Parts: sequence; C-alpha cells; structure tokens
Amino acid sequence: MLAAAGSLVTSIWAGLHIRTLLLAVITFLFLADYLKRRHPKNFPPGPQRLPFLGNLLHKGMEQPHLVVQQTTRLTMRGTRSFRDMSTLAANYGNMFQLVKKYGNVISLDFGIKSSVIVSSLPLIKEAFTHLEENFMGRPQFPLQNLVHNENGLFFSSGQIWKEQRRFALMTLRNFGLGKKSIEQRIQEETRHLVGVIKEEEGQPFNPHFKINNAASNIICSITFGERFDYHDSQFQELLRLLDEAMYLGSSKMVRVSILVSFILGENWTGHPDKTTTSFNEENLICSTLDLFFAGTETTSTTLRWALLYMAVYPEIQAKVQAEIDRVIGQEKQPSLADRDSMPYTNAVVHEVQRMANIIPLNVPRKVTADTMLAGFHLPKGSILQTNLTALHRDPKEWATPDIFNPEHFLENGEFKKRESFLPFSMGKRACLGEQLARSELFIFFSALVQKFTFKPPVNEKLSLKSRRGVPVSPVSHRLCAVPRS
Repeated sequence: MLAAAGSLVTSIWAGLHIRTLLLAVITFLFLADYLKRRHPKNFPPGPQRLPFLGNLLHKGMEQPHLVVQQTTRLTMRGTRSFRDMSTLAANYGNMFQLVKKYGNVISLDFGIKSSVIVSSLPLIKEAFTHLEENFMGRPQFPLQNLVHNENGLFFSSGQIWKEQRRFALMTLRNFGLGKKSIEQRIQEETRHLVGVIKEEEGQPFNPHFKINNAASNIICSITFGERFDYHDSQFQELLRLLDEAMYLGSSKMVRVSILVSFILGENWTGHPDKTTTSFNEENLICSTLDLFFAGTETTSTTLRWALLYMAVYPEIQAKVQAEIDRVIGQEKQPSLADRDSMPYTNAVVHEVQRMANIIPLNVPRKVTADTMLAGFHLPKGSILQTNLTALHRDPKEWATPDIFNPEHFLENGEFKKRESFLPFSMGKRACLGEQLARSELFIFFSALVQKFTFKPPVNEKLSLKSRRGVPVSPVSHRLCAVPRS
C-alpha cells in the first residue's frame, strides 16, 4: 500500500516537474522575445505584434506593399474585370487603414526584425538626401546570404559596395554605356525581337520569354560580349530557371524558412574574406549575377506590362501608333533622338512604370546608425523601406491614381517630369542601370507598337492581376501581335 502511494506521489511529482519545466521554458522564450523586440522610445507606431511572429501573419502580408498603401480611391472605369477590382479594393482597404491609423512612418515586425516603412515624398527625400549616409547598408536575409554572402552590387554594404559599384559603373561606361554603341545594340536586338514575334503570324502567344530574351541580350552583350538566339534551348532554360527563382523567392515555403530563422534569431551572415580589397572571384561572380538579373527581369517585366496595357487599352495604343507614324513612320527604326518629338509615347512608357510598380517597397536599406526621422527614433540595425506604391498612387499627386492615364505625364501636349515618380529610387543607391533601362524601354516599346497591334486573343479576357514575386509581374497571359500594314 505504501509502495503504491509512493509510486503515485512520484508520478504526480514527475508530471508537475515536466509541466513546471515546460512553463519555465515557455516563459523564458516569451521574455526573450519581448526583450529582443522591445522598441526604443519614439519608435514609429504600428499594428499589434504577435509573439515570435511579429506582423508576418498580418492580414494582407502576402503583398506587404498593398498593406501600407495610402489611397482607397477606386474606380470601375476602364476595362478591368470586376474580379480584379474586387481584389484591388480589398487590398487597398487593408493598406489604407494602416497609414490612416499610424501615419506616413509605420513599423512592422518580421519575426525579430523591425522594418520601418516611409510613405510620403518629403520623408523619402529627407531619408535619401540629408540622412542617406545613415541608410546606405543592406539588411541580410537567409536566402540572399546563401547566394551572395554579402558580395556583389545589390546586397553588399560599406566598403565592398562602394568598390563594386564604382568598378561596375566604370566598366559599363568602358563597354559603351551612355554611348551610341549601346543604342545601336538595343536597335539591333529590337530587329531580332520583331522578327521572332512575326513568326507567330498574329496568333495567340505568351510573350514572356521572348521579351526576357531580348532584354537579357542587351546586358549579356555588355558583360559577356555576345547575345543568345531566341531558339537557344539552353539559354531559354536558364531564363526559365531565373523566372522560377524569382517566384519561389516569395513563396510560402521561403517565407516559412525566413520566419523560422527570425524566430530562432539566426542572422545567417556569411564570413567574407578578411582582405583589404573586395576584388576577388566571388565578388565578380555575384556582381555579374546582379547585373544579369537586374538587366533582364526589371526591364522585361516592365515591357510585358506595357504590351498588356496596350492590349487592354486599345484607344491609347492607337494614339501611340498615330504619333509613331507621324514622327518616324513605318520604316525608320526608333531612336533616342526621337524621344523628345514623341511626348505621348514617352508618357505612356512612364505611366506603365507608375502603374506596374514592379519594386513596390523599393530595395530595403539597413539603418547603419541611430537616426531621427520625422521625430521618430530609428535604431541602428533596423530596416528602412520606402513605399513607392503609396507614392505612385497618391491622389494628391495623380489626377486618376488607379487608372492607366498617360495624361499624368503630359502638360499642354509636352512631356512633363513628375517629382513623385521614383521607379529607380533616388540617392547614391539608386538603380545604376537607370539610363540603360530608360533607353531600352523607349526603343523596344516604340518599335513593337510601330510594327504590331497587340490584342487579346478571341474569347479571352486579359487580366491586370499581378503574380507574387520580385519584381511584380503580370499573371501568365497570351497576346495576339497583329502585323501593321
């Protein structure tokens, strides 16, 4: 009897001991999470954070740029489908609420990482002009560290970034950037692209990888000294894998892995060589990869959006073609010298960039020193993002912010630059390929609309919905490129 009672007491004590231990562990973890995520005084406000998760599960965080959108101006005008508009309305409603509630400087936590999102032009200019030296770093994330290990042009910081960017700019200029030879390469590639699209004979086709190939060939001709044929199966597979990587980078699986790393407090930072120079084989490979990615994906994605918008808005496409016919005709190839004489076409290209908004929260920066912005304290190590979605859809800046309207960039029939238009960012870490990208977009777009009229396939309705990923691209679709006589 006594033995049985002793055994029962031992069992109860063991159970209590395990529960006490578990309770102690859980309490410790919550306390550690609280201490890690405790914000300093005057830190920007934001929505309620969950333990360990922060705001990762906040409604709408699959498209975080939409969560912090500034405007709810919606319209059913144009040719958008009701389904597209319903999705837009739901997302915009979520975003607007955060800015409306917390203001133009908002904080969101991703695990133990704090991100500050700035939504107004004056504050963006303040951050990237007067205070830019404190925002020159790049935050480190698990996936990019596995690939780049803090090397290259995009994800490096400090002395490595300065050396690599200076070298890249010098090398690109030596290879013809900003010179007539680059324009001639773009024109030559345009002829190849027009030729391969003619092979479709006006029938429905997916323009994705043809346009990818064309844009990629420009940067390939600069960095590698050669272009790749549109029927090169090996290069097509490389482009397909690159596209898949861009999509997977924003997939739920990757987000879960990032979440786990944040919860565990892992920084996944590599160990770069401790040398006095960043000029080594690893940096060369990473910088070349960065140029290849940026020179391919961003320009080609914008061009895909441009052709899609032309098919959705045929009346705008007709005005572009009328201007092209009047200024350069059907035979002469478009050149950069024609741009000033083609304000409407130029305005359409800019409006595509505004509406497509392919890098909606800009490339994130890391705060490298404790900084005050708009009266808020941003501690060293936090992440700064600029909300280009809010900027490009601000009803105070744009007459019809949610409608594709080239008139936004026109005044009395002349092209008008807009201060609230920052697709290439600003400051010292602005896109180093901006000049090249602008040249490609104008020449490729003008030549394609000169030679073809882009239409939806019969009995198919085109959607302006986007696919998750970086950059933000249109969902898979087909177009008909009808040759113009």
